[in-house]
Amino acid sequence: MKHPYQLALLTLGIGAALGSVTHPAKAQSNELPRQPILLAASNVEEVRVTSRRREELAQSVPIPVTVVSGELVADSGAFNVNRIKELIPSVQLYSSNPRNTALSIRGQGTTFGLTNDGIDPGVGYYIDGVFFARPAITTLDFIDVERIEVLRGPQGTLYGKNTTAGAFNVTTAKPFFDRDAQVELSVGNYDYAQLKGTFTGPLSENVAGRLSFSTTDRSGTLTNIRTGEDVNNIENWALRGQLLWNVSPSTEARLIAELSRQDPNGYAQVFAGSVRNLRSEYRQFESIIADLGYEPPRDPFAREIDHNTEWRSGNDIGGLSLNIDTELAGGTLTSTTAWYYWDWRPSNDRDFLGLDALSRSQASSDHEQLSQEFRWAGMINERVDGVFGLFAIRQELVSDPFHREELGADQWRFVSPNAASEALYRTPGLFEGFGTDSNPGLTTFSAALFGQLDWTLTDKLNLLTGLRFNYDEKDVDFQRSATGGIPLTDPALLALRAGQYTDQAFKASIDDDNLTGTLTLNYALTDAIHVYGTYSTGFKPVGLNLGGLPTDNGRIMTELSVIRPEEVQHYELGVKTSPLPGATLNFVVYQTNIDDYQAQVQTADIAVNRGYLANAEEVSVKGFEADARAVLGNFTLQAAYAYTDGKYDKFTNAPLPLEEVGAAVSFKDISGGKLPGISENALSLGGEYAQPLQLFGNNGEFFIGIDSYYRSSFSSSPSPSLYLNIDGYALANARLGFRGDDSWSAFLWVRNLTDKDYFEQLLPGAGNAGHYAAVLGDPRTFGLTLRYTF
Repeated sequence: MKHPYQLALLTLGIGAALGSVTHPAKAQSNELPRQPILLAASNVEEVRVTSRRREELAQSVPIPVTVVSGELVADSGAFNVNRIKELIPSVQLYSSNPRNTALSIRGQGTTFGLTNDGIDPGVGYYIDGVFFARPAITTLDFIDVERIEVLRGPQGTLYGKNTTAGAFNVTTAKPFFDRDAQVELSVGNYDYAQLKGTFTGPLSENVAGRLSFSTTDRSGTLTNIRTGEDVNNIENWALRGQLLWNVSPSTEARLIAELSRQDPNGYAQVFAGSVRNLRSEYRQFESIIADLGYEPPRDPFAREIDHNTEWRSGNDIGGLSLNIDTELAGGTLTSTTAWYYWDWRPSNDRDFLGLDALSRSQASSDHEQLSQEFRWAGMINERVDGVFGLFAIRQELVSDPFHREELGADQWRFVSPNAASEALYRTPGLFEGFGTDSNPGLTTFSAALFGQLDWTLTDKLNLLTGLRFNYDEKDVDFQRSATGGIPLTDPALLALRAGQYTDQAFKASIDDDNLTGTLTLNYALTDAIHVYGTYSTGFKPVGLNLGGLPTDNGRIMTELSVIRPEEVQHYELGVKTSPLPGATLNFVVYQTNIDDYQAQVQTADIAVNRGYLANAEEVSVKGFEADARAVLGNFTLQAAYAYTDGKYDKFTNAPLPLEEVGAAVSFKDISGGKLPGISENALSLGGEYAQPLQLFGNNGEFFIGIDSYYRSSFSSSPSPSLYLNIDGYALANARLGFRGDDSWSAFLWVRNLTDKDYFEQLLPGAGNAGHYAAVLGDPRTFGLTLRYTF
């Protein structure tokens, strides 16, 4: 744990000061601002974005960008990225726990399945200009969100960290020089309770502060029938303090200190089924559990488990950032300095059963990142605008104290090859308590120079050129020792143990550099129609396997310790139109080709039950996207559609899918197969009706809104499988209530209105015995939100 209490004292100190000083207003609004809304609105204000490091109209930006307002986030109950994805069909997020979270755009960016800490994300996640390196940040509750901009496609010439698939750019509200406050209470079924608040005001003539907090609790949506406990509850809290200093008329400094914690009894997965593989009848999953006298809960949507290992997901993130903006040479020079930590304290039942097979899987980790970005954005002359930046980040990841995998008393039956061997494999204490202690240490340094020029060639034609030079260093020291269990001297028994876990050790020190760029032509056919075409290249640095290495006939495959970098070529054609006042209609087609795609794959080797990284030689993703919005009187309507076709063009040495385990070979050619996690068709539709209303002397509006989301079926297996596929599903969310202008608001909301049962992810059990588990989508939830601004 890295100094959370000092951070808490700092943030609370800001809050205490807010109530002790009163100063004249400095031309700021007396109310918490209502932001322009793209996906839900009762006004026709045009949407402005800062995704290109300057404020401009979204419709004039030659980048596919979606904006979600803080108001929609609050009113729809979309309090984290997993809920926001239902508003943006090009976004995918899969999470079996905060560490094992994959955020992708157009099916690219993060490996599907369990996370390997040795690779960089392809989707950049930024909060107030700070890049966050670990995907666990995406599972935290939003706090004080002003807007969220989602950019699709490579963004390396605009953002500090190289991003090959896109970026999430989250902007939060700044402190005000008028005293203001807002509190919000939400209650709902499953004992849901969320309390949020923000307080802002002056601390001196030139300094303002802001203190915000959020706490969310909910009972579990699963029941452990063995213990009677609710599982997969929510237990989150966050605290955030800010100071805004107007140093001079041309310089502003913003200091942020924050803490967030999640500590649920959860992210458990339910038993979802089993398949027949190519092993003998004796080694089929159903034969194994029959011999052990075990019957799992068969109906996943009964939401019952019988696991005998506690599920915990302790997820702590906190840190400090300092952002300084100063007007310089016709533009703005920005310095963003940040230090953040991530502490991960899990407990998982990785056999997904009530048996004692893989009894412990705990990868406790500590991560720290220190980053610095300098960026200038502004006008060079009347016809050229520019962005130039320098970025550096250092990361350190260590185990705390080690990653533990441990077998249980029932493991013998999963690995015994036949009935004749049972006596030997059932030797008391042979597997029980035997496991590994792993110490993966990773240190990385990344630095980049990047820039983009926007050339006004004519009144209608613009040329955008951008370059990025990237340098990366990575050092890994992986040490794994096989420990535990009763002492053995019999060579035959020692050999059986070695077939499960062995010592592993490897070190690697690598550095690499790369030059990427972008070229865009943007043409205004009319004031209401803009067309653009983009060619860009991207680069994801070398990867390092930090979950252990697989074996091939007893040989540790050390050649997989280092994974080649990804190289991306991206082509895009788009049109943005404003056919009517208050209406937009946009289209884009794209093709992305990736060489040496970094994939996370799963095998039957229990020594790498979390999977390992490998390179697929060639991958391509192509698609078509359309989005529309219209404000028609009191109605706001919006729609977005994404067609995505992702496949392995060439992957000749991929692991076998679950049903082919036991074949004469351990790898196969899956060239032409579909990439996992991608629905060919995804669609979001929504609308809101708002009517001005005065209620109990409070001016505001009555509103009723509904948002729906559909996605077609998709693969949930890195190697295409006949069984690990998820059917398409549709969801609907609704809200109804009164939204006050400057006092109180109250509204009802419901998510998953039809109580649809659906899977978010399917995961093979450790060792690929034939069974698989599921991450379930939330059942129907509903509640009431009360908000008061004063």
